[in-house]
Amino acid sequence: MGSSESPGAFDRSSRIMRFALKYYRAGVFGGGSRPRPGDAAKARDFVDDLERLGPTFVKIGQSLSTRTDLVAPVYLDALRRMQDDVQPVDFLELKPLLEESLGVRMSKAFATFDEQPLGAASLAQVHLATLHDGREVAVKIQRPGVSDLIQADMAVLDRFARGADRFTSIGHRMRFVDIVGEMQRALLAELDYLDEAESLERFRHRFEPYPELFVPAPIWDYTSHRVLTMEYVRGTKVTDITGLQRTEHDYGPLAAALLRGYLDQVFVHGEIHADPHPGNVLVTDDQRLALLDFGMVAHVPPRQRERLLKLVLAAVDGRGEDVASEAMAMSARLERFDEARYVHEVSQLVARYAVRSERLGLSEGRLLLELARIGTDCSLRMPPATTLLGKTMLNLEAVCGALDPELDVKAVVEGHTYGLMRKRLRASLSPRHLGMEALETQQILRGAPRKVADILSLIADNKLRVQLGGLEESHLMESLQKIANRISTGVITASLVVGAAMLARVETPHTLFGYPAFALILFVLAATLGVTLVVSALLSDRKVRPPEERGPLG
Repeated sequence: MGSSESPGAFDRSSRIMRFALKYYRAGVFGGGSRPRPGDAAKARDFVDDLERLGPTFVKIGQSLSTRTDLVAPVYLDALRRMQDDVQPVDFLELKPLLEESLGVRMSKAFATFDEQPLGAASLAQVHLATLHDGREVAVKIQRPGVSDLIQADMAVLDRFARGADRFTSIGHRMRFVDIVGEMQRALLAELDYLDEAESLERFRHRFEPYPELFVPAPIWDYTSHRVLTMEYVRGTKVTDITGLQRTEHDYGPLAAALLRGYLDQVFVHGEIHADPHPGNVLVTDDQRLALLDFGMVAHVPPRQRERLLKLVLAAVDGRGEDVASEAMAMSARLERFDEARYVHEVSQLVARYAVRSERLGLSEGRLLLELARIGTDCSLRMPPATTLLGKTMLNLEAVCGALDPELDVKAVVEGHTYGLMRKRLRASLSPRHLGMEALETQQILRGAPRKVADILSLIADNKLRVQLGGLEESHLMESLQKIANRISTGVITASLVVGAAMLARVETPHTLFGYPAFALILFVLAATLGVTLVVSALLSDRKVRPPEERGPLG
């Protein structure tokens, strides 16, 4: 049977395989590990090779650039310099896709259309256009074939990840299948521009309490899965604001509103806009902040959201042990998790954060990323929301620093998170919430007598049974089977040795090296089985790995 892969797909798989083998032992995945001589050059080569592999790997590199829990520091530094800025595609290649997505000729849809892009990235490029009603719009068009390429690349990476998880020690520790799955979901979501348009609508609505913030509205009639049309915003990038402009305008309220708005998104609405970096934030002519590019939005479940809020509150209060406790409650404890070390290191980190200075450079975003790194060092896997929130906070801090270098980010975060907690407490005491809890309590009380009566009846009839599920998959059964196999192999080996010794005394014309041939064959077979048994015992007998222990949110 021939291979189902086309020559092009096979060549692509080979390129990815060569890349994986080249950096397999380079120390890329070693969060917190100390750099070795030559690592900086290897990290630069790693980033260059990622960029040469195309859009899938550019996006993977950008995602890894925030994973302090996974990636060694020297590689993190190189990945953060990775640019998603590529040569634009000739518009003649994009025009058929644009007209197919909109269902009309371009001249019918737009009064004017600038074929020179405003910007080009690995997945799409953006053009300025004018509608027939005179409105200026930005049109984001997906590059041809990029969706198929990403899905094919992720399928290859998934196969590699499964092999690495099964056959390598680093795979057992890192669980590459989970990492690849997480990246695949994020990339495929980013390719659907209807999702991004809905994110624009949601954030636009939820930022209404903050008149300082502006999110451009999507133009739904001109939007599809591969084309996104939105209001065009004129303004100045926050990174281009000069000191003279700061003397004319007070940008502090804008920065504070930005922080409060994003904290609301995370802890009230359960969404993290993972990419509010300074290049996506403009100061408009009417002195508002315009927020662009909502392709990367992650959702946080309610209970995890509550844990994250408690973690942030404990951090701003300097309560390191409480931070460690909340982190452990929403994380998975892996093999050899060192709880004492984790609590100690987190407490030290939070203490430094509580009394931090500009010299220490420890910010809210950095604190969350450091928590994830310490967790990896201590075999604790924190949820992806932690690093995503850390990345978001770092980007927000960079924006706030560009707007108002004197802004006390910690004070804004502390004041607003306490306000959110007070609102949550008031909501929990509302008649509606109390009524729901009273109803649940009533149901428990009503059912309790009957359940107690059933248990007593079973005890009286001697019919109460306790069933232990999963014994056949347990480490006990695995160990018993291993013992039985070893004993059987040992008995067979001993029998072969005895049989060979007895046959060696029988005279026969068939000899090898002067010994009876059949006896010698039995002896060689017994020796092979014996050596295999010893090697297997030396290599595979080790302490059984405990299963992952997850917190209440796991």
